[in-house]
Amino acid sequence: MSEPTAEIWRRRLRYALALVYAGIGIVHLVAADAMLPLMPDWVPQPRLVILATGLCEIAGAIGLLTRSFRRAAAIGLALYAVCVYPANLKHAFDHIHVDGIPNSWWYHGPRLAFQPVFVWSALWAGGLIDWPFGHRR
Repeated sequence: MSEPTAEIWRRRLRYALALVYAGIGIVHLVAADAMLPLMPDWVPQPRLVILATGLCEIAGAIGLLTRSFRRAAAIGLALYAVCVYPANLKHAFDHIHVDGIPNSWWYHGPRLAFQPVFVWSALWAGGLIDWPFGHRR
């Protein structure tokens, strides 16, 4: 019996998200100081927060690839995508230059608009939601 098509895509998305979040997590760890200007002023100990989020991204990436931690990792990465939104807004609206990241609305616009997609993709890849591909009752 073959695996349902939705499950194949769910697994592929898990691998893609794991790769992306592991990469972003590593960047947070090795270039934390470059990201400091992106942190909103109300964030306490911003360098520590950047390092902690890097570790959380790596842990989430690993968790997505394990059956026993997949759901928790998916929830954590979805929450992460919500929590970093203020930094994304600050980056866009304050026109903060970060080496290697474009500083134009061709970059910021899609990034801000697709943040809900990142939340959905973590939850769908983790098997927490089926929308919009779930079975109709």
